[in-house]
Amino acid sequence: MLATGASAADVVATVLRVSTAYGIGGMHVDITFTSITVSVHRGLNKDPLSVMRIVRVRTTDYTRLQNVYLLIDEITKGTEPLEVGKARERLGAILTSPHPYRRWVVTAGKAILAGGVVVMFDVSFVLVLVAAATAVLSDIITRTLNKWTVPSFFGQMAAAAVTTSIAVFIFWLQTVGIDLPGSNHPTVIVISGIIMLLSGVGLTASARDAIDGYYVTASARAMEVVMLTLGLAVGISIVLGIALRMGIPITVATSLGDDISLVPGVAGAGLIGVGFALTSYVSLRLVPLMAIVAALVFAVYSLVLPFASQPGLAPGIAGTVAGLIGYFTYRWLKVPEGAMTMAGIIGLIPGLAVYRSLYAFMDSEYGITSALPDMVLAVATGMGLAAGTTIGGFIARRAFGIDRPAVLALKRTRGTRNN
Repeated sequence: MLATGASAADVVATVLRVSTAYGIGGMHVDITFTSITVSVHRGLNKDPLSVMRIVRVRTTDYTRLQNVYLLIDEITKGTEPLEVGKARERLGAILTSPHPYRRWVVTAGKAILAGGVVVMFDVSFVLVLVAAATAVLSDIITRTLNKWTVPSFFGQMAAAAVTTSIAVFIFWLQTVGIDLPGSNHPTVIVISGIIMLLSGVGLTASARDAIDGYYVTASARAMEVVMLTLGLAVGISIVLGIALRMGIPITVATSLGDDISLVPGVAGAGLIGVGFALTSYVSLRLVPLMAIVAALVFAVYSLVLPFASQPGLAPGIAGTVAGLIGYFTYRWLKVPEGAMTMAGIIGLIPGLAVYRSLYAFMDSEYGITSALPDMVLAVATGMGLAAGTTIGGFIARRAFGIDRPAVLALKRTRGTRNN
């Protein structure tokens, strides 16, 4: 659960539910970003039993996580819990099971996600194909660097640099009189790369941990978000800086506008939902549901935007809807809450604002001043999405009622523990 982005409070509550089902009392659970410590108090005259597990590998196999949820539900819901040996055997089978589909399907999902971003901006089909091909190339690069144990920061930087280089190459072709059909907005290639590379970043989980009081875990997750985003920014900035000094007339396509039309936006968001589902190893029968959720959340955003023009407000409202849907689908279908929530908000990641701020920063000696408005817009949007999804999940939990283990998980952060 922790490895796939579940909040610390949810992990603690789940451990307490399982312990209660097996009649184990006096259990204490401590969560950090990379470890889980469980201790059982056995009385004043006996030493406690403690065990710590390190979260070594972070995965995005939501099918595997869903099966874990179903196993936990089977243990805790019945009158008699599942026999310990059988439960251990079932858990081992889940954790060692193969992914539901092959790795090339994940790569295809990233291509669909990037293509969906371009569809949102209602530009040519040629750019959709170019963005999809660029996403495939970026995925190959990041996967290869990961196999070489290169830190994720440099993987993000390399993928962002390659994506931006392809857009710069199209701009250069235009300067020498070669116009690819329909390639009038190469900017969207970079935007699609930004959104694809940020799609797996756990911004919402970080906000949820901070609100729940797990500040150490929240700080670590927030630092991961910052470092991966900085890697992306550095990669884009290096390529833009080189291109501008070479005299290549790169322009930010301001004709794209700050707003996206409803119909192409909903269609593109649906494709983004499909792409994210495939990249996260979601069960194939749930892929259409994620597409519908992504399209619905974007429709809500488009409808409230004219009435909530303040930075971050409309994304916050849409994020609240995504948080509500995420918890409802978890409660009813045992779909991982983070998967459904993230699928809903990916289409709202401020890729255009990030690109504009980086371009302004590299374009002149007064770049910081020029980049500040778009930078503030990007940060406000990200904070709105994170806060909205957290508020939506909180409202849903209160509406359904929180069981005793969940209450204990939250109370243990209120003045009685530092993490």
